[in-house]
Amino acid sequence: MSGQVKELKVSPSSNGDSRGSWEEKDEFDQDHLGLTTKPKLVTGRRARKVEGGVFFPKPENAVTIAVSSRVLFRTEREQEVYLQKGVEEYLRYQIEHENEPFAPGPAFPFVKALEAVNTRLRELYPQSEELFDIVLVTYNHAHVGIRLINTINHHNLFIERFCMTGGSSPIGYLKAWHTNLYLSADADKVREALAEGIAAATMFMTENLTEVSESQLRVAFDGDAVLFSDESERIFKAHGLDKFFEHERDNEDTLLDHGPLKGFLEALGKLQKKFYAKGHRLDCPIRTFLVTARSAASSGIRALKTLRAWGLEIDEALFLAGAPKGPMLEKIRPHIYFDDQMFHVEGAAEMGTVAAHVPYGIAQKHNLKQNSNVGK
Repeated sequence: MSGQVKELKVSPSSNGDSRGSWEEKDEFDQDHLGLTTKPKLVTGRRARKVEGGVFFPKPENAVTIAVSSRVLFRTEREQEVYLQKGVEEYLRYQIEHENEPFAPGPAFPFVKALEAVNTRLRELYPQSEELFDIVLVTYNHAHVGIRLINTINHHNLFIERFCMTGGSSPIGYLKAWHTNLYLSADADKVREALAEGIAAATMFMTENLTEVSESQLRVAFDGDAVLFSDESERIFKAHGLDKFFEHERDNEDTLLDHGPLKGFLEALGKLQKKFYAKGHRLDCPIRTFLVTARSAASSGIRALKTLRAWGLEIDEALFLAGAPKGPMLEKIRPHIYFDDQMFHVEGAAEMGTVAAHVPYGIAQKHNLKQNSNVGK
C-alpha cells in the first residue's frame, strides 16, 4: 500500500470496529480497574450550540450516516495501548484520559459538511425530518462512551445517536437505523454490511489532507462496481479493452444494474431537490461528481443513460479514459471519494483526497489474486 495511505489497523476489542473480548466480561467497575489517578478535569471543552426546538428525525425519514469512532476520530494511541497491554489497561487508560478529546479522523470533515447541509435544510424546512442523521458506531464498552461524548462536545458536533455494541456486530443495528451509508475502518464489517444491502465503504487515514469546503458537501463516486454493477468491468477483466468497448456499444440502450452506492446517491439527490424547489439550484450545498475511468465516446453514453433512467442527476461527470484520477480529485476537493479499486484509492490519497474503498465486485477477486502472488 502506498505510503500516503495509512491503513487503520483493526485489532480485537480496540477502540472501534473489531469484535473481541468485551463480551467476556459483563461488567467493568472503576474499582476493579485499579485507577492510579482520577480522570483529568476537562479543559478547553466548547459548549455545544443547540438551538431551541431542534428535533431528531425518525430513522425512516432521515438520510442516516453510520460512522465508526475510528474513522471519525484519531485513536491510534489507544489502540497501541490495547495491543501492547491488553483490555484492562486499555480501559484504565481511556478512563484516565476521558476528558482529553480525540483528534479529528478522516471522516471528520465529511460529518461537518453533513451538519452544514442540515443547518441550511432547517432554515428552509423548519419542520421537515428529511435531514442527515449521524449515528456513531463503536465496538467499545460503554465506559469509553464518556470520552467519545466529551470529544463530540469539544468539537461541537451534533451527534446524539450512539451504537456502543460491546464487541457485538453492529450490522443488525445498522438495518434497524435504516442506514443509508456505513463508514468503517474494518473491511470485514464493511463487506458484511454490503452483503446485507447496506451501502458501505472502508476509510483510511490520509496524510496531507487537501482543504475542503465548510459550506458545500462534495461527494465523488466511481461508476462501475460503485454506482453501477460490475457487469461491464467483468467483461473488461475477462476479455480486455476492445471487447469492453464492443460490449458497451452493443448495449448502450440497456440499463446497467445498480451498484452498492446507488441508493446513497439517490438519497443525496432527494435532498438536493429540496434546495432546488426553493430556488437554490445554483448555490445548493450538496454537489455530486462521477469520476470514472470510462471514456466518454466509447462507453460513457450507457452510464449517462442509466443515471437519467434512474431519475438521478449528477452535477459533474468526468470521463478520464484511463487517466489517473488523483489530479482530478485534487481539483474537485471532495469530502469523500468512493472507488472499488485500491489502486485508485491510493492515487487519490497521494493527492490529499479522503477516499473510501468499496470492496465489491470482480476487482476484489483480482486484488486477492495479486496479493496471493506476492513473494512467490
